[in-house]
Amino acid sequence: MLSALGRAFRTPDLRRKLLFTLAVIAIYRAGAYVPSPGVDYANVQQCLALGNTSGGVYQLVNLFSGGALLQVSIFALGIMPYITASIIIQLLRVVIPYFQTLWEEGQTGQGKLTQYTRYLTIGLGVLNATTIVTLARSGALLNNCPYPVIPSADPATIVLLIATLTAGTGLIMWLGELVTEKGVGNGMSVLIFTSIAAGFPSSLGAILTTKGWGTFLVVLALGLVVVAAVVFVEQSQRRIPVQYAKRMVGRRTVGGTTTYIPIKVNMAGVIPVIFASSMLYLPSLLAQFNTPQAGQEPAAWVVWINNYLTRGDHPLYMALYALLIIFFTYFYVSITFNPTEVSDNMKKYGGFIPGIRAGRPTEQYLQYVLSRITLPGAIYLALVSLIPLIALVLFQANQNFPFGGTSLLIIVGVGLETVKQIDAQLQQRHYEGLLR
Repeated sequence: MLSALGRAFRTPDLRRKLLFTLAVIAIYRAGAYVPSPGVDYANVQQCLALGNTSGGVYQLVNLFSGGALLQVSIFALGIMPYITASIIIQLLRVVIPYFQTLWEEGQTGQGKLTQYTRYLTIGLGVLNATTIVTLARSGALLNNCPYPVIPSADPATIVLLIATLTAGTGLIMWLGELVTEKGVGNGMSVLIFTSIAAGFPSSLGAILTTKGWGTFLVVLALGLVVVAAVVFVEQSQRRIPVQYAKRMVGRRTVGGTTTYIPIKVNMAGVIPVIFASSMLYLPSLLAQFNTPQAGQEPAAWVVWINNYLTRGDHPLYMALYALLIIFFTYFYVSITFNPTEVSDNMKKYGGFIPGIRAGRPTEQYLQYVLSRITLPGAIYLALVSLIPLIALVLFQANQNFPFGGTSLLIIVGVGLETVKQIDAQLQQRHYEGLLR
């Protein structure tokens, strides 16, 4: 492995890409600690020292921003507006035929979709920045911290702060696209990987400090087992063989090759976990808007939500979380993989699955395989996502437990994909890759 890394840095083109990616990562991490204008950074640190951090979707955004959200830095929004915009544009392809037509046009149409994604990212950035500033001013962002995070109520300061947070999101989007174009790996994925990996040392250090070496070593051992299992499942796929018939094109014979359709066990990636986390946060968000007046008792439904749907260690919360993940896994896979489209493309180019007739039977067979393989993938996602909640009960660890949930899925997925890209570029130049 070390010799392969040495070959990578001895190759001028690959070395330039790796150094460029590392430089962008350094800029991104530095921006996570640059205070926004109008924010009292000393008060923010005092609030964090008191342990006043909100959970739910704020914790998810803070995870994807590498801790920048609760620091209220210029990169506080992180990459989440871009992720949300990308998901919305992808879902609109199913609802709006125009978007699907653009997608099928190839590079030109997909370029327009990318442009729409950028515009939507900025719009969502303004909306999210306004929400974050409102929550920070009211104290709800840091769980009613007594120290004012934004002391000034001057409208010009508030507008400047919103503009700064939105510009930070635009800058992150630009950095991610630069990495995709001139660096190694998918830029947005690499930045998310960096944000999550930056939280691992502090999470492990907190476990060591509060629980001692015994629990720390147990967590490390469990983490290695979970990582190995996640790598195994993420690499698992069902390969459906496809045979292409021979055809005469002029005087040449084309076709006659055998290939396969790879259907991964986890085709949905981490999207179902994000959807489920956001959905479970909505009830607690509604409960926050129904704060009783002084001397009044809260409504019964507010009490029920606070007792059962705001604590990650409650069995009902865990059950709903797992069921939502399974539901969204099936929902997202049904959107991203279209058996009808795959069947039509195979038929158009003379391909067929051995033993299955082309057309409708091929579509039914693909749907059958997809529905069967999605179930273990959904259960796998639910189990991995429940690991931090189970750790909350067993080890009394915080919800930033590193080995599980969204963080581990992204770390492993992005890590594998980036290593494969480096390996492919090494093989082009040295006939030996990073992974022998």
